[in-house]
Amino acid sequence: MIVETDKKSGFCFGVHNAVRIAEEALSKGETVYSLGQIVHNDREVERLASLGLVTIRHHEFRELHNCKVLIRAHGEPPSTYWTAQENNITIIEATCPIVKKLQSRIKEAWQKSKKGNGQIVVYGKPGHAEVIGLLGQTGDEGILISRPADLERIDFSRPVTLFSQTTMEIDGYDQIKELIRKRMTEEGKIDPVMGFHYHNTVCGQVSNREHHLRTFAKNHDVIVFVSGKESSNGKMLYQVCKSVNPETHFITSAEEIDPSWFTGKESAGICGATSTPGWLIENVREYVSKL
Repeated sequence: MIVETDKKSGFCFGVHNAVRIAEEALSKGETVYSLGQIVHNDREVERLASLGLVTIRHHEFRELHNCKVLIRAHGEPPSTYWTAQENNITIIEATCPIVKKLQSRIKEAWQKSKKGNGQIVVYGKPGHAEVIGLLGQTGDEGILISRPADLERIDFSRPVTLFSQTTMEIDGYDQIKELIRKRMTEEGKIDPVMGFHYHNTVCGQVSNREHHLRTFAKNHDVIVFVSGKESSNGKMLYQVCKSVNPETHFITSAEEIDPSWFTGKESAGICGATSTPGWLIENVREYVSKL
């Protein structure tokens, strides 16, 4: 049986950058706290914990003083930095540069929109860490849209500026964009050309992987998708593979593999999420190759 690893799977740039920054900080022998899981993959979190990284939640963060705290790739709202300043906490900045730039764009758009009675709309997942950071740039005045039914939260008599969480599906963003344009046109209270500004801020590394994985999954008899169970990106990309290849199996580690999946199969593809470490994908490949 041929076993192929998808070369584009594994950490995206933002996660890879955050892990590198964490490893550098830990190499100095000091205690470093991570505000939330540095990546949605339990195996990688366990590896970094063995090096000394301590994962904390926000209520624990507010009780800390005089220490170092890493801000993961998802980013944080301004309130987190205010707390750090008050508690003499040194921030180790590991926010993905793409997310950091998006935060700045949303803050600038929000300040500008206030002068024209406008609204900032973010297409994203409720409760997601990145979304909390993005809405924080608007003083939490931004409107979160995760599905078409949420459009009722928008006042279509006022200007709208639309952004997206970086890890959302591009098709979903396009659908929301067109629905907003349609509502503005139908209700006729504001010119959709002048009153609707939209920015496709879905990360290219994420959207490009979707198309690539469709092709990869089609080219193999069986697909083993490696991801943490809490990874939004993992859930989405797994469904992409499953939609074109029903013989797609979701695992978090090699121990979950069922050898019967490969009976009578001539080729197997190993792939994963943007939050899946390369070493874990390689472990799975070695395991499958030995079957």
